[in-house]
Amino acid sequence: MPARDIYHHVVKQALIKAGWTITHDPYPLTWAKRNLSIDLGAEQLLAAENSDRKIAVEVKSFIRES
Repeated sequence: MPARDIYHHVVKQALIKAGWTITHDPYPLTWAKRNLSIDLGAEQLLAAENSDRKIAVEVKSFIRES
């Protein structure tokens, strides 16, 4: 499992407060025969349309020079 960013928990709580349901922490992804990991996967039910929206969130902070 990759290291979590220092703002991971803050972003996760903000998504929850905004009505998103965290479905994956982290979100596993296979692309071109590689196993990748995105920080968060979330979905939000849209009652008016009776469907849902899904997002994948990568959290990054730039606290030092790269």
